Amino acid sequence: MRDVARYGKGGRLSSLFDFVNVLVMLVFISIMVFPFLNQLALSLNDGYDAMKGGIVLWPRKVSLSSYELLISHPKLLRGALISVLRVVVGTVTCVFMTGLLAYIITRPGFSGRRFLRVLFIVTMYFSGGLIPFYLLIVRIGLTNTFTVYWLPSILNAYYMLIMASYMQNLPDSLTESARMDGASEMRVFLRIIIPMSTPVLAAISIFAAVGHWNSWFDVLIYNPSGTWDTLQVYLRRLLLEIEALATVRDMQLMQSRLRNVSTVTYRAATAMAVTVPIVIVYPFLQRYFISGITLGAVKA
Repeated sequence: MRDVARYGKGGRLSSLFDFVNVLVMLVFISIMVFPFLNQLALSLNDGYDAMKGGIVLWPRKVSLSSYELLISHPKLLRGALISVLRVVVGTVTCVFMTGLLAYIITRPGFSGRRFLRVLFIVTMYFSGGLIPFYLLIVRIGLTNTFTVYWLPSILNAYYMLIMASYMQNLPDSLTESARMDGASEMRVFLRIIIPMSTPVLAAISIFAAVGHWNSWFDVLIYNPSGTWDTLQVYLRRLLLEIEALATVRDMQLMQSRLRNVSTVTYRAATAMAVTVPIVIVYPFLQRYFISGITLGAVKA
């Protein structure tokens, strides 16, 4: 009885553990949220005033000049549309094709499933490097095309392992009964596996979407003409332009172009423009994300 009072539900040690657990989580959340709030405060502050420093969680002198300069760029909307299109196409194709691969390597009747699993695991640790991959992209004619954004990432070994671990835990009786009714493997995958794998597919969709949204280096390499520049590339160029103008010694030019804008506030505004869309979308998929990751990790 004494041990129950100490360790049981509602006991002293149990309550102490809950208190410490909540305290640690609050500290962890504060560490994660503080940089975001700090950048938001800087982006909403006057440029010259922000250069003085001392801004933590609240703007000292509110100004929207950084956002006004950001929105006034004529090609910013086109870049945003290309980024959204890349996220949608890249995420859908990656999740569907990688999920189909994961389904194949979990079928007991497929004799080559072990070979495929090992083959894709090897690609996680060994690669040809950037230069051979670039020469391959040039040789097959994917440069300066939208296809280069989603085709090279259509299969992902890490995502495949997560999906395969989840699909292995699904009951085989459902797929076997569907085959007995004459359903093909593709029909089984579309009608049975995908609806039952919604949590892990949503979790992988978050990973893939964030990766496509934040990607900018491949745009610089494989899109030299600038035809398919994404939002991230335009924001990077604008930031470089602002930093170059900040070094100009002509005070009249500084007053006309950067009267209420500094590199600090403009950098914060570009960070908000890239981060806020993901922050808005994530809460809607959070429950799928948590359940998909935990259930997919039960069996390797």
